[in-house]
Amino acid sequence: MLLRLRVSLPDRPGGLGQVARALGALGADILQVTVLEREAGRAIDDFTVTWPGPVAPAEARERLSSIPGVRIEGVWATKETPGSSADYDLLMHVVSEPSRGFATLVDALPGLCGAEWSVAVSGGSVWHASVAAPPEMELPDAPLRAISLDGKEHRLMLLPVLAAGLHVIVARAEGPVFHRAEVERAARIVDVVARLAAQPDHLSASAD
Repeated sequence: MLLRLRVSLPDRPGGLGQVARALGALGADILQVTVLEREAGRAIDDFTVTWPGPVAPAEARERLSSIPGVRIEGVWATKETPGSSADYDLLMHVVSEPSRGFATLVDALPGLCGAEWSVAVSGGSVWHASVAAPPEMELPDAPLRAISLDGKEHRLMLLPVLAAGLHVIVARAEGPVFHRAEVERAARIVDVVARLAAQPDHLSASAD
Protein backbone atom coordinates (compact mmCIF):
# COMPACT_ATOMS: atom_id res chain seq x y z
CA MET A 1 0.00 0.00 0.00
CA LEU A 2 1.31 3.45 -0.92
CA LEU A 3 1.13 5.95 1.96
CA ARG A 4 2.26 9.49 2.58
CA LEU A 5 3.44 10.36 6.09
CA ARG A 6 3.92 13.89 7.41
CA VAL A 7 6.43 13.84 10.23
CA SER A 8 7.73 16.57 12.55
CA LEU A 9 11.13 15.63 13.93
CA PRO A 10 14.11 17.26 15.67
CA ASP A 11 16.29 19.08 13.12
CA ARG A 12 19.58 17.58 14.20
CA PRO A 13 22.08 15.06 12.83
CA GLY A 14 20.60 11.60 12.89
CA GLY A 15 16.97 12.73 13.19
CA LEU A 16 16.03 11.66 9.68
CA GLY A 17 17.91 8.39 10.05
CA GLN A 18 15.98 7.64 13.24
CA VAL A 19 12.68 7.89 11.39
CA ALA A 20 14.05 5.87 8.46
CA ARG A 21 15.20 3.08 10.79
CA ALA A 22 11.83 3.01 12.54
CA LEU A 23 10.00 2.78 9.21
CA GLY A 24 12.32 -0.01 8.10
CA ALA A 25 11.71 -1.92 11.32
CA LEU A 26 7.98 -1.74 10.61
CA GLY A 27 8.52 -3.12 7.11
CA ALA A 28 7.91 0.14 5.22
CA ASP A 29 10.05 0.97 2.19
CA ILE A 30 10.83 4.69 1.77
CA LEU A 31 10.39 5.82 -1.84
CA GLN A 32 10.71 9.60 -1.42
CA VAL A 33 11.38 12.24 1.24
CA THR A 34 10.33 15.88 0.77
CA VAL A 35 11.48 18.55 3.23
CA LEU A 36 8.63 21.03 3.77
CA GLU A 37 9.98 23.15 6.59
CA ARG A 38 12.99 23.65 8.88
CA GLU A 39 12.31 26.08 11.72
CA ALA A 40 12.96 26.49 15.45
CA GLY A 41 15.02 23.33 15.73
CA ARG A 42 12.46 21.07 14.05
CA ALA A 43 11.86 19.84 10.52
CA ILE A 44 8.65 18.78 8.80
CA ASP A 45 9.16 16.09 6.18
CA ASP A 46 6.80 14.15 3.94
CA PHE A 47 7.70 10.48 3.46
CA THR A 48 6.17 8.49 0.62
CA VAL A 49 6.40 4.80 1.52
CA THR A 50 5.16 1.42 0.46
CA TRP A 51 3.70 -0.49 3.38
CA PRO A 52 3.51 -4.30 3.27
CA GLY A 53 -0.05 -5.50 2.96
CA PRO A 54 -3.22 -3.52 3.65
CA VAL A 55 -2.91 -1.06 6.52
CA ALA A 56 -5.27 1.69 7.63
CA PRO A 57 -3.69 5.15 7.90
CA ALA A 58 -4.78 5.28 11.57
CA GLU A 59 -2.95 2.01 12.27
CA ALA A 60 0.22 3.26 10.57
CA ARG A 61 0.06 6.48 12.57
CA GLU A 62 -0.34 4.59 15.85
CA ARG A 63 2.63 2.34 15.13
CA LEU A 64 4.85 5.32 14.27
CA SER A 65 3.85 7.51 17.21
CA SER A 66 6.20 5.66 19.57
CA ILE A 67 9.33 7.15 17.98
CA PRO A 68 10.92 9.44 20.63
CA GLY A 69 10.85 13.15 19.75
CA VAL A 70 8.77 12.57 16.62
CA ARG A 71 5.24 13.83 15.96
CA ILE A 72 3.12 12.24 13.26
CA GLU A 73 1.10 15.06 11.70
CA GLY A 74 -0.69 12.99 9.09
CA VAL A 75 -0.88 9.61 7.36
CA TRP A 76 -2.94 9.13 4.23
CA ALA A 77 -3.18 6.93 1.16
CA THR A 78 -1.73 8.47 -1.97
CA LYS A 79 -1.60 7.74 -5.70
CA GLU A 80 1.44 9.88 -6.46
CA THR A 81 4.32 8.30 -8.35
CA PRO A 82 7.56 9.01 -6.47
CA GLY A 83 10.54 9.83 -8.62
CA SER A 84 8.43 10.71 -11.65
CA SER A 85 8.32 14.12 -13.33
CA ALA A 86 4.58 14.63 -13.22
CA ASP A 87 4.86 18.43 -13.09
CA TYR A 88 7.01 18.48 -16.22
CA ASP A 89 4.67 16.04 -17.93
CA LEU A 90 1.77 18.37 -17.13
CA LEU A 91 3.55 21.36 -18.65
CA MET A 92 4.44 19.38 -21.78
CA HIS A 93 0.77 18.46 -22.25
CA VAL A 94 -0.22 22.12 -21.85
CA VAL A 95 2.41 23.21 -24.37
CA SER A 96 1.17 20.66 -26.89
CA GLU A 97 -2.49 21.63 -26.43
CA PRO A 98 -2.71 25.04 -24.71
CA SER A 99 -6.43 25.44 -25.43
CA ARG A 100 -7.04 22.64 -22.89
CA GLY A 101 -4.45 24.00 -20.47
CA PHE A 102 -6.72 24.58 -17.48
CA ALA A 103 -8.62 21.31 -17.93
CA THR A 104 -5.30 19.46 -18.10
CA LEU A 105 -4.18 21.29 -14.96
CA VAL A 106 -7.32 20.31 -13.02
CA ASP A 107 -6.96 16.67 -14.07
CA ALA A 108 -3.30 16.55 -13.01
CA LEU A 109 -3.33 18.46 -9.71
CA PRO A 110 -4.61 15.63 -7.48
CA GLY A 111 -1.66 13.45 -8.43
CA LEU A 112 0.79 16.32 -8.07
CA CYS A 113 -0.48 17.36 -4.63
CA GLY A 114 -1.18 14.06 -2.90
CA ALA A 115 -4.89 14.89 -3.12
CA GLU A 116 -8.07 13.17 -4.28
CA TRP A 117 -9.79 15.60 -6.62
CA SER A 118 -9.82 19.12 -7.97
CA VAL A 119 -12.19 21.46 -9.79
CA ALA A 120 -11.96 24.76 -11.62
CA VAL A 121 -14.69 27.23 -10.67
CA SER A 122 -15.90 30.10 -12.84
CA GLY A 123 -18.76 32.44 -12.02
CA GLY A 124 -19.74 30.43 -8.96
CA SER A 125 -20.14 27.10 -10.78
CA VAL A 126 -17.85 24.21 -11.68
CA TRP A 127 -16.22 24.73 -15.07
CA HIS A 128 -14.15 21.51 -15.12
CA ALA A 129 -13.75 18.68 -12.59
CA SER A 130 -11.25 15.84 -12.18
CA VAL A 131 -12.48 12.25 -12.27
CA ALA A 132 -13.02 11.72 -8.53
CA ALA A 133 -14.67 15.09 -7.81
CA PRO A 134 -18.09 14.81 -6.10
CA PRO A 135 -21.13 15.73 -8.22
CA GLU A 136 -22.22 18.31 -5.65
CA MET A 137 -20.15 20.42 -3.28
CA GLU A 138 -20.13 23.70 -1.43
CA LEU A 139 -17.97 26.07 -3.47
CA PRO A 140 -15.90 28.56 -1.48
CA ASP A 141 -15.52 32.11 -2.76
CA ALA A 142 -12.56 32.91 -4.99
CA PRO A 143 -9.50 33.88 -2.93
CA LEU A 144 -7.24 36.83 -3.68
CA ARG A 145 -4.18 34.65 -3.20
CA ALA A 146 -3.38 30.96 -2.91
CA ILE A 147 -4.46 29.63 0.49
CA SER A 148 -5.20 26.40 2.36
CA LEU A 149 -8.34 25.71 4.41
CA ASP A 150 -9.51 22.99 6.76
CA GLY A 151 -13.02 22.40 5.45
CA LYS A 152 -15.87 20.42 6.97
CA GLU A 153 -15.09 17.21 5.09
CA HIS A 154 -11.90 17.96 3.16
CA ARG A 155 -8.62 19.79 3.43
CA LEU A 156 -8.73 22.38 0.68
CA MET A 157 -6.23 24.37 -1.33
CA LEU A 158 -7.63 27.37 -3.23
CA LEU A 159 -5.63 28.69 -6.17
CA PRO A 160 -6.79 31.82 -8.01
CA VAL A 161 -6.26 32.19 -11.76
CA LEU A 162 -7.15 35.88 -11.96
CA ALA A 163 -6.30 36.37 -15.64
CA ALA A 164 -8.77 33.64 -16.65
CA GLY A 165 -11.49 34.50 -14.14
CA LEU A 166 -11.13 31.08 -12.49
CA HIS A 167 -10.09 29.61 -9.21
CA VAL A 168 -8.99 26.03 -8.68
CA ILE A 169 -9.91 23.93 -5.65
CA VAL A 170 -7.76 20.93 -4.67
CA ALA A 171 -9.07 18.59 -1.96
CA ARG A 172 -8.13 15.60 0.14
CA ALA A 173 -10.23 13.93 2.82
CA GLU A 174 -7.38 12.50 4.90
CA GLY A 175 -4.08 13.85 6.07
CA PRO A 176 -3.18 17.30 7.40
CA VAL A 177 -4.03 20.72 6.04
CA PHE A 178 -1.96 21.56 2.97
CA HIS A 179 1.40 22.94 4.07
CA ARG A 180 2.44 26.35 2.83
CA ALA A 181 5.23 24.71 0.81
CA GLU A 182 2.61 22.63 -1.02
CA VAL A 183 0.48 25.73 -1.65
CA GLU A 184 3.45 27.71 -2.99
CA ARG A 185 4.47 24.88 -5.34
CA ALA A 186 0.93 24.45 -6.67
CA ALA A 187 0.56 28.22 -7.12
CA ARG A 188 3.73 28.32 -9.23
CA ILE A 189 2.47 25.49 -11.41
CA VAL A 190 -0.88 27.26 -11.86
CA ASP A 191 0.91 30.48 -12.81
CA VAL A 192 3.03 28.73 -15.47
CA VAL A 193 -0.02 26.95 -16.92
CA ALA A 194 -1.95 30.24 -17.02
CA ARG A 195 0.86 31.90 -18.96
CA LEU A 196 1.10 29.02 -21.42
CA ALA A 197 -2.66 28.74 -21.91
CA ALA A 198 -2.89 32.46 -22.62
CA GLN A 199 -0.58 32.18 -25.66
CA PRO A 200 -1.99 29.40 -27.87
CA ASP A 201 -1.24 31.15 -31.17
CA HIS A 202 2.33 31.90 -30.21
CA LEU A 203 2.92 28.35 -29.03
CA SER A 204 1.40 26.82 -32.15
CA ALA A 205 3.56 29.00 -34.35
CA SER A 206 6.66 28.03 -32.39
CA ALA A 207 5.79 24.35 -32.76
CA ASP A 208 5.60 24.74 -36.53
